[in-house]
Amino acid sequence: MPILEHLEELRWRIIKILAALIIAAVACYFFTDTLFLWVRWPLDMATPPGQKINLNYLRIGDSFTVRIKLAFLAAVFVTIPIIVYQIWRFVMPGLYEHERRAVMPLVFWSSLLFLTGAAICFFWVMPITIRFLLEIAPENVAPVLTVNDYINFIMWTTVSFGAVFQLPLVALFLGRLGLVNWKLLAKGRRYAIVIIAGVAAVITPSTDAISMVMLALPLYTLYEVSIWLLRFRARREAESRLAG
Repeated sequence: MPILEHLEELRWRIIKILAALIIAAVACYFFTDTLFLWVRWPLDMATPPGQKINLNYLRIGDSFTVRIKLAFLAAVFVTIPIIVYQIWRFVMPGLYEHERRAVMPLVFWSSLLFLTGAAICFFWVMPITIRFLLEIAPENVAPVLTVNDYINFIMWTTVSFGAVFQLPLVALFLGRLGLVNWKLLAKGRRYAIVIIAGVAAVITPSTDAISMVMLALPLYTLYEVSIWLLRFRARREAESRLAG
């Protein structure tokens, strides 16, 4: 296919994705009150019984921009199947049959790992982190939280967890290219701990230690899982060579 046809195809795929996002965002806008109650769930879980922390806005337009933000965030999750389908339809003509068969499991496991990381963050890490941050405040100091800062904190931390949960797939991909193996990763554990701590410090939106630790622990666990997967794959390849 000529390059101009590729660009035209890409343009139409992008238009379809944007159209789906806009339509979904408009529909989700009417449910932003429910979405807001759901988003503030970690804060409610972290708040002592009988108490409630209000979320405030500082500018007159924040009440509207928060609704728009929630609507588009929900729209992204709702339209993920459409986005994946449009991307797949664009790249499929350039793939061989065996490559097409390999992509679908990759998409499945990548999506599953992302959703797992996001769920762990939202339902476990966020309540613990918020409770810790509230409890270490000096006595007689009341928190004044803005709704924009709170939503950004929840959003970026959740996305960060989902992203780092892709580590096993990245390790398998690099192993397939011959760039890493399980022995190399096993020997580099001490360096991995330092790198993981640095990554956790960079990608967590807050500067508190508890958020970084809550991200670093699952990340190191995934590092060990990556070693196990690469070792299992190497063993299977060795058995195949012996059998052949």
